[in-house]
Amino acid sequence: MNNKTALITGATSGIGKATAITFAKNGINLILCGRRQNRLDELQNELNSYCEVTTLNFDVRDKKDVFSKINGLPKSFSEIDILINNAGNAHGLDPFQEGNTDDWEAMIDINVKGLLFVSKAVLPQMLERKSGHIINIGSTAGKEVYPRGNVYCASKYAVDAINQGMRIDLNGKGIRVGAINPGMVETEFSEVRFKGDSEKASKVYQGFTPLQAKDIADIIWFTVTRPAHVNIADLTVMSLDQASSTVVNKK
Repeated sequence: MNNKTALITGATSGIGKATAITFAKNGINLILCGRRQNRLDELQNELNSYCEVTTLNFDVRDKKDVFSKINGLPKSFSEIDILINNAGNAHGLDPFQEGNTDDWEAMIDINVKGLLFVSKAVLPQMLERKSGHIINIGSTAGKEVYPRGNVYCASKYAVDAINQGMRIDLNGKGIRVGAINPGMVETEFSEVRFKGDSEKASKVYQGFTPLQAKDIADIIWFTVTRPAHVNIADLTVMSLDQASSTVVNKK
């Protein structure tokens, strides 16, 4: 893994940040992407002693900015070996008939279109070198629909389909493609879903032991360090207390 470079979207919190820290401590050079420049700067300062780090401040929904920033990377960061498509959000938890169309658009734009834009911007240089590894962060919500999950689940089902389609279309090109699909992970996810209601968000993880961001980062690290002929195509992970999207052993 010496001299490898990884681009991570949604790098300022949760799974993205934990993955950046794990990669940095193992000597992977980093391109950290996110919307909050202050957090990007803080993380860059934290990790600079481990590896080379640069940041890209963009919203994955902005196609023009995504392509401009990625295509404008300095030469030392222009060969991206690993792409972690981590940026994603849930907005609201309403029955379909009461859903907010702005929430729907945000989830589709970030979770689906954002992943497409970043992948399309990164792929040309991977194809040219016939080498690369793309990991799409999905969800158990892309494997099983749950009540009030409707459009969020649909967006993660789309990630599952894109992951499969990408892997098929890139077969023979030397590029590994796979998805990691976590269950309930204790991050800012629920606070974003409930629009800043931290009390409501904290109750999601009460009464059981959820996964932590570092658990997923460790799995991602395992995935990218397999021998070149090994491709972990699709991996689902939940905590011991979670059996499905709706069955959780809460005490």
